[in-house]
Amino acid sequence: MNTISKILIAGLLSLSMLTAVAQEQPSAGAEPQHEGCPMHQLAPSMDFVSVKTCYAPQLQAFVAVDSVECCVHLVGLVDGKLDTIGRFQTDNIHKRHDLKNILRPVSVSAMGEYIIVLASAVNDTAYVAILDKDMNEVARRSFQSPMYAMRRDGGSLTVVGRNPYGYDINILPLHRLDFEQFANGEILTHHYRVAKQSEKIKQSDPVGLGLTATAVAVVFLALVCIALLISGSGRLIQNTEEKQKNKGKKAAAIKPVSEGSSASSEQEVFAAIAAAIHLYNEELHDEEDTVITIQKVEREWTPWNAKYYNMNHYFNNRR
Repeated sequence: MNTISKILIAGLLSLSMLTAVAQEQPSAGAEPQHEGCPMHQLAPSMDFVSVKTCYAPQLQAFVAVDSVECCVHLVGLVDGKLDTIGRFQTDNIHKRHDLKNILRPVSVSAMGEYIIVLASAVNDTAYVAILDKDMNEVARRSFQSPMYAMRRDGGSLTVVGRNPYGYDINILPLHRLDFEQFANGEILTHHYRVAKQSEKIKQSDPVGLGLTATAVAVVFLALVCIALLISGSGRLIQNTEEKQKNKGKKAAAIKPVSEGSSASSEQEVFAAIAAAIHLYNEELHDEEDTVITIQKVEREWTPWNAKYYNMNHYFNNRR
């Protein structure tokens, strides 16, 4: 068994070294792939941040996101105090249980007298809406994937989000007062695709040598563990049986020596117990006569002891 274990361990070490050499340096194609232009050429100096509150100078008011009530508030001065002067509901939440499909406000931005609102659901829907100073919707553009950030740059609006395979970058035309083009114009969409784990493994190990070596190493390791377990359990059982045999031999050697003395002592104990029981039975009862006397007592007849009255009258009436 020791020789087999050494052979298995040596094979395991050699396969581990082979796996390490095969996966030491991944290939250059392991970076995530994208469709269209590279990401750094789309927005070279943009930081996409989800803006929850912004200030609109021309409206002299703040725009705040309320994701709980699913709305956007326009807060300004009313009689010297800050108060809500406008409100836009991004989606209806009354008596709805599909929480992942509710379009909640994600980010806001001010554009002169207009406000841009980005609303997105958790699943696969989002839209960008342009509101006027009265918080009425002027134009809307929908997307088929969730979005979480946007940024306005000159005459375009860049919106970024997530898709099942990676990321989406949408560039919309945003010219002042040209809301028809914003709602129905062409949109430039770039899909940034992140490589799956299987594709990364294929790029780093195109032949499959590393994966094969890893699988064989796992099998050899399992065999080594099973061999060690069986060997250890066999030795444990053998040692337990030897201990039990040694105990039995010691007990058999000690028993004949004390057998004669123990037999005599046991007979004396039995004799003492029998004598005690005999004396107890003798002293339990006094001597009595064995003559039994029976006296007959005559009693007069009375209705109280008449058997006639104890019978059921139903049987007497049948006669």
